[in-house]
Amino acid sequence: MMALHPKVIDLTLDRVRRLLEAVGNPQDRLPAVIHVAGTNGKGSTQAMIRAGLEAGASKVHAYTSPHLARFHERIRLSGELITEEALTDVLDRCYIANGPDPITYFEITTVAALLAFAETPADYTLLEVGLGGRLDATNVIPDPAITIITPVDLDHQQFLGDTLGAIAGEKAGIIKRGVPCVVGPQHPESIDVIEARAASLGAPLLAYGQHWHVDVERNRLIYQDERGLLDLPRPNLLGPHQVMNAGAAIAALRALGKDEVACEAAVTRAYWPGRMEKLTKGALVDLAAPAELWLDGGHNPAAGQALAETLREQPVRPTHLICGMLNTKDISGYLRHLAGVAETLTAVSIPGESATIPAAQTAAEAENAGLPARVADDVQAAIAAIVAQSPNARILICGSLYLAGHVMRENGA
Repeated sequence: MMALHPKVIDLTLDRVRRLLEAVGNPQDRLPAVIHVAGTNGKGSTQAMIRAGLEAGASKVHAYTSPHLARFHERIRLSGELITEEALTDVLDRCYIANGPDPITYFEITTVAALLAFAETPADYTLLEVGLGGRLDATNVIPDPAITIITPVDLDHQQFLGDTLGAIAGEKAGIIKRGVPCVVGPQHPESIDVIEARAASLGAPLLAYGQHWHVDVERNRLIYQDERGLLDLPRPNLLGPHQVMNAGAAIAALRALGKDEVACEAAVTRAYWPGRMEKLTKGALVDLAAPAELWLDGGHNPAAGQALAETLREQPVRPTHLICGMLNTKDISGYLRHLAGVAETLTAVSIPGESATIPAAQTAAEAENAGLPARVADDVQAAIAAIVAQSPNARILICGSLYLAGHVMRENGA
């Protein structure tokens, strides 16, 4: 499949529509679709919505990317990860139907996911945009039940544009005529673009700060909209940014007619691996003991800020970072937020990734940001060195979802 197109990313919908037609247009036979775009928070918001829907006994398909440890993580059929047999079947059928025609890896695997969804009974389909929105391979649903745009920030500028307005315009491409759109907190430049797009299509907006509000009071999540007030537990997903993601998830659930039980399940039962996750068992956890081992895959400046805010909420403990990033990311923008919350950074190259920033460059960028830094050959060596220096540390591996996936495979739990 990788050989069918020379580029990893080539944004257009022509190839996707051609293949969808060849396999019988499964996008027209899906259970009610909830389409999620945004720069940060898409996966967490989707995970909360899924938890809320499943609490009401609904069967839910879910599509997300990228995966961490195994490709199967991208596709959930009626609540369960797709099996090896089912995945092989839909991939083979799409590969045969496509023939030698050009198509990207993400495009053909997205078509395979839609085919699997169309052939498996469920009540809802959660679709997470891969990149952007307007020309993303998931943007082939003519009439979703609802669309969601989580916070828009600078990322993937080489594909989406170098201003917030341009990027917001790409994200707003998932808005459909007459379909409600939930909008999370946005910069003024972004919300102006989103509102204009929604107005042109007659799409009702449910925007943070206008139509719904969410905050924390006395360590409880307080959500309010025109239907009333909800007093709920704080999200089980860690970090103050998850309060806003929870608000968007609740707004979507309420727009779909779900009750308070679903909303409480959304904030108490969601699971989203590799996002400020404390690892509790596995080979790397054993290596780190008695230190704590944490994992986060955020990789842009907004994610660095959210990670720093999350760390400030944790109990006081010496925090040491292990960081690896890709050369497509704004490493200095990411690291500048973390200098005040960590004592040191150990830089690693991401194994098997040609686009990895060399560990020495990451260490230099950390020093420039005010973080004492060193280099390690791999994650295991980094952990061992930190534990030798600070046995009771909080060790946080961060900087890339690709590094997070490598860690999950190495940990093996």
